[in-house]
Amino acid sequence: MLTAIVDYDSGNLHSAHKAFERMARETDAGDVIVTSDPETVLKADRVVLPGDGAFPACRTSLFDHKGIFEAVEEVVITRARPFMGICIGMQMLATRGLEYEETAGFDWIAGEVRKITPSSPDYRVPHMGWNALNIEQAHPLFDGIAQGKHCYFVHSYHFVVDDTAQRLASTDHGGPITAVVGRDNLVGVQFHPEKSQENGLRMIANFLSWTP
Repeated sequence: MLTAIVDYDSGNLHSAHKAFERMARETDAGDVIVTSDPETVLKADRVVLPGDGAFPACRTSLFDHKGIFEAVEEVVITRARPFMGICIGMQMLATRGLEYEETAGFDWIAGEVRKITPSSPDYRVPHMGWNALNIEQAHPLFDGIAQGKHCYFVHSYHFVVDDTAQRLASTDHGGPITAVVGRDNLVGVQFHPEKSQENGLRMIANFLSWTP
């Protein structure tokens, strides 16, 4: 089994690599590799797409790496292998992003990425730090994760899904914020599981053992 973490020059992948590598070792889930090579991605049994920064810049960087998106699409959409998007990697699943300018997403999960607008000035943007998960839909990703467990968030924009059945979990920051999206073989998390200690590591392990 091979899990490919896609490297398209969007952030430091060291902590994510170490977390996935650790949980793959503990659960006997095979190898984890960070790669920007489309041919390596095509050999993967699971794909992880991280992302830090602004939606337009991340999308541009991804598509500037020739053949990477096409390889991810082949593995994830055509072959239906398990996929996890993290932070901006999750947001790019949307139909479009509205950060700075309207930017097309993958349109794998219908919706928009919009600026967080809390109901009170007491809630600052960016939404940064630990916050509780409200699990809304049962999913193998949450095996062993109790309602209200905390994860680590850093973001100013959030994914507003068209179909709330595809919002698997939310959190509250002056109003509901999508924390996890999913359908079929796709999941995306707004928080950073690699920085979310025990809860994040458990979700990484669950993803590595998930068979959609």
